[in-house]
Amino acid sequence: MFFAGAARVFHALGRRDLRRMNDVRKMILESPQRLAEAAARAVVEEARQALEERGRFGIALAGGTTPELAYRVLAENLRADTDWSRWFVFFSDERYVAPNDPRSNYGMAWRFLLAYVPIPPAQIFPVPTNEPSVASAAAAYETRIKAFFANGQPVFDVILLGLGDDGHTASLFPHSAALAETQRLVASGPPGRLPPPVDRVTFTFPLINMARAVYFLVAGAKKAPVLRKVFQPESTRAECPAVGVRPRNGRVTFFLDRAAAGTDGPGILDSGPALR
Repeated sequence: MFFAGAARVFHALGRRDLRRMNDVRKMILESPQRLAEAAARAVVEEARQALEERGRFGIALAGGTTPELAYRVLAENLRADTDWSRWFVFFSDERYVAPNDPRSNYGMAWRFLLAYVPIPPAQIFPVPTNEPSVASAAAAYETRIKAFFANGQPVFDVILLGLGDDGHTASLFPHSAALAETQRLVASGPPGRLPPPVDRVTFTFPLINMARAVYFLVAGAKKAPVLRKVFQPESTRAECPAVGVRPRNGRVTFFLDRAAAGTDGPGILDSGPALR
């Protein structure tokens, strides 16, 4: 399922946590760069399998510094390793800003990945932030997703996510109304506690939890406390939304660097082979 040799570094969590998340693994790498390389290779392997089995690869990208590193690896080192013409790209969340705004997740993905790989423009689906309101942008994006998956359930092959210091993921912030959503696939919401202070459009748990694979990309020592919280059985999605990511028929993998992983929890340290 994953790139060659990955099995030796995946370690399933204990029964206590598996009651809350289905197939959950940690992959601990020596540095943010090695994390990005491992995640990028895993995405390419997911794409290979999706193309063999279903003829197309649907991925939702994330914003943030660590995903940015992974996008650089995909564009610079793995460009020849996948059939980009059959990739279909969405975004797991977005700031309600113009695409050329430096805060835009789409803009970041364009600068570091999409401008350098031959994905047909018609197969890249940014959140329509030109809509007159953030609510209408969310509704329009849900319509677009439903149209893409018109012949079945909206099941992404891979959804990339980050993890905020406050436990948020995508733009699902602690104690926000979107956490309770059970019907809509995409929701809008106000800014969270962390910057930037702009309205958001976000995938909801009903959509995230239909994915075949969810990858959290998390780096840095400041993320260690919130990671411990994610894996504490008493944590709730209201206070730590990331614990609500529980794909019904999919897998969750936390790609962590050593600093984020700290000393708690299971996992096998792997420095990972450097990309050439």
